Parts: sequence; C-alpha cells; structure tokens
Amino acid sequence: MMKGKFTLTANIEKDPESGLFIGYIPSLPGAHTQASTLDELHRNLEEVAILCLEQIAEQDLEKIQSEFVGTQQIMVEI
Repeated sequence: MMKGKFTLTANIEKDPESGLFIGYIPSLPGAHTQASTLDELHRNLEEVAILCLEQIAEQDLEKIQSEFVGTQQIMVEI
C-alpha cells in the first residue's frame, strides 16, 4: 500500500429521528459512519477512511481524490 496523506471531503447530516450525526465520504466507497457528537463522528470518519484506503489497490488511489467546491441547501415548497 502506498503511504501518504489524503485529504478527503465528508458529507455530514443529522438524522431528525435519532439525533445522530451521519457522515460519509462520497469518493471513498464504503466510508460511512454515525455518532452522537461531531467530535466522535470526526474520529469515526478518520478510522473508517483508513480502513477503506487499506483495501484499495495502489493504482486506484488517485481515483478517490476530489476537490471540494462547496455545499448548497435547496429549499422547495410543494
């Protein structure tokens, strides 16, 4: 496995029913987790990212890099 630093972007949402924070890394298949606090979620995301990165073939590691642009909330009424 190629060692190095990876900068990954995670999306975070809050489940209104459970109150849990849910995080996932879109560019890293299988990288998703949940936690009751944002600090715990951050630690969980780091851990799951490492586990997922260890499973990716070296030649495929470049494919997971992405550039964060921003987020938008879209509100509609129907």
